[in-house]
Amino acid sequence: MSRYKILVVEDDPAVLDVVKLMLNGNNCQVLTARNGREAVDLYRFAKPDIVLMDIEMPVMDGIEATKEILRLDPNAKIIGVTAFSKTKGKDLIAAGALEMIEKPFTRRKLLAAIKKYLEC
Repeated sequence: MSRYKILVVEDDPAVLDVVKLMLNGNNCQVLTARNGREAVDLYRFAKPDIVLMDIEMPVMDGIEATKEILRLDPNAKIIGVTAFSKTKGKDLIAAGALEMIEKPFTRRKLLAAIKKYLEC
């Protein structure tokens, strides 16, 4: 049984696969959403322990999804994961994300950020 649920919100299938591989074997169940709307719906249903949120996505971007998730759960833990941290990262932080991880990133950097908020 997995100790924590991590929701990875990413519209690029290749990046999604890489992040899932990075998290594999860390006592975590990985849930995935391909846009912000799916993320909000899945968060409501699954109540993950932490969310890794991309910014640029179709249907609903990560900034709006972050705001909606935090309306559902003011204690939600959201980490931004984006290639646009220099230009849009501050908007995601302002929306309530705890921090930003810039793409590309290493497994070590990803796990270090998650472990600040969870022990998986």
